[in-house]
Amino acid sequence: MSTNDLFDSSDSVRSGRPLAHVKTAVFPGPVTLTTGGVLPELQVAYETYGELSPHKDNAVLIFHALSGDSHVAAHDDQDDPGWWDLLVGPGKYVDTNRYFVICANVLGGCRGTTGPDSINPKTGHKYGVDFPPISVTDIVDSQRMLLQSLGIERLLAIIGGSLGGLMALEWGARYPESVAGIAAIATGARMTTQALAFDIVARNAIISDPNFHGGQYYDKAEGPSVGLAIARMLGHITYLSQESMNRKFNANRNVGRKLDTTFETKFSVGSYLAYQGGKFVERFDANSYLTLTLALDAFDWGATRELLVSNMRRSMCRWLFASFSSDWLFPTFQARELVDAAIKADKRVSYCTIKSDCGHDAFLLENELPTYGGLIGSFLHNLSLDWRPHDSERRQMLNDSYGKPSKPRKVRLDYDSILALVPPMTKVLDLGCGKGDLLMRLKERGHERVVGVEVEEQLVLKCVEKGLDVVQLDLNDGLRSFSDHQFDFVVLSKTLQTIRNVELVLNEMLRIGTRAIVSFPNLGYKKYRKQLQEGHAPQTDPRPGVTWYNTNDVRFLTLSDFEEFCEHKGYKIFRKVALDAETGEIVDDNHTDNADVVIAVLGR
Repeated sequence: MSTNDLFDSSDSVRSGRPLAHVKTAVFPGPVTLTTGGVLPELQVAYETYGELSPHKDNAVLIFHALSGDSHVAAHDDQDDPGWWDLLVGPGKYVDTNRYFVICANVLGGCRGTTGPDSINPKTGHKYGVDFPPISVTDIVDSQRMLLQSLGIERLLAIIGGSLGGLMALEWGARYPESVAGIAAIATGARMTTQALAFDIVARNAIISDPNFHGGQYYDKAEGPSVGLAIARMLGHITYLSQESMNRKFNANRNVGRKLDTTFETKFSVGSYLAYQGGKFVERFDANSYLTLTLALDAFDWGATRELLVSNMRRSMCRWLFASFSSDWLFPTFQARELVDAAIKADKRVSYCTIKSDCGHDAFLLENELPTYGGLIGSFLHNLSLDWRPHDSERRQMLNDSYGKPSKPRKVRLDYDSILALVPPMTKVLDLGCGKGDLLMRLKERGHERVVGVEVEEQLVLKCVEKGLDVVQLDLNDGLRSFSDHQFDFVVLSKTLQTIRNVELVLNEMLRIGTRAIVSFPNLGYKKYRKQLQEGHAPQTDPRPGVTWYNTNDVRFLTLSDFEEFCEHKGYKIFRKVALDAETGEIVDDNHTDNADVVIAVLGR
């Protein structure tokens, strides 16, 4: 393992060097904070990328995480890398050839925006501990002031991860009419108690450092570098995962690297933490760390489902949430709480739990970039299309810049039959929506609301690419995210045979929807019976390479079985359509023998 491999992290590209392209906006005070404090004046450091369109309809605001700054990406080949160079830049997922990107250092930070290490105009000295406490709301308000000074009243999108995700939530509720879409990544409604505990230990490490001097250390020979380094070490532990730490350190677990440090370096992980702590001290201020972690820890967007739904109802934008499977700083259940609240509030929302072993830092690393970057890029692209639908020239430009033209649509008799059963302008929930083909047809037909549920990560991405609202859920766990009678129709197309908990899913469908439409392969079909008679399992899945040992099917039912089940459960079959998918014909007689697919409309 090389030294570079050992010390590599999401912090690797960051430094304390001056920012070559930073701009500042100064707002004369007094600026009153929600916490009761007052700033004599406010300065906000920010950087911009790309060009603001004549309509001012392509502005994207990016919120950085706790230790970030305005330098989200390099401006040119001579510029230092930015903290999200992977995602932001010409031709990248957040394409600065198309979008006007703004990123500002947060209030309370130490990279140009007013914070504890700024000069207090009243005293001529740095604020230090005299800097007033701030809230996430104050941070959001300061960036709203910046946007207004730039003449931007409405954003195309906001993107934020971690602390930036909290800011994105607050913006959505506080300034609902000012943004079309929000992507909140690796975040939650509030810190878990475990995460809070780590921050408390980190702050204690700083204030217990002998060189803290009560927070007034700026004129001293040395500041609380040891305490700040320890705080960052703790932070790095929460940013990683058990899997990523095993992969990074286990091969040379007992071989530490020698560093010019007083910290323990006997083990490889100790060398890594000591290095990261030392590098952090070079670019960050201890008082800023205290100020920002206190604001982060105090943020609470809702401890109960009712409060979360209430806050979500205040928003007016589309939402994209993404979490990472190994993130224990903001665990996936927290993102699911936000998604559930958005669904309950009847907001347009998409969500994916991205499989990753990189922990919380996954959203800053390249490992899962094709998925989280693809989700964000597609989300932005479809916001652009929605922004000025009457502007045909702009729509064509965006389509041409995004990718290849869509392929001609395949004929799907089952989809055509389902569409014929669903009246126009109704609300439709599609369970097991796959790549979103049926949802896309419903959307194009002008339905009031179409939403998909899908369990496979890459299929969720395909749906978001099409501009659809899709939530990643396992149907076997139930559909408690959705309210009673929230949809007119709930569709389960060629998915029933893959469901483990059939009774739960069908009962949920009829709770959520006025009608349920279910399609399934009929194992009573004469061709399937013949295959059984010849000693072979019926091949109900036409996809190449799918056979009995790798199929997703766990149920093998006939039309008669389904009818008996519905009678037993008290479900009424209002309509029934029998298909021969091979010939592409509707079957009028002897459905059990002649139909390989059956579609049924159910009610109670």
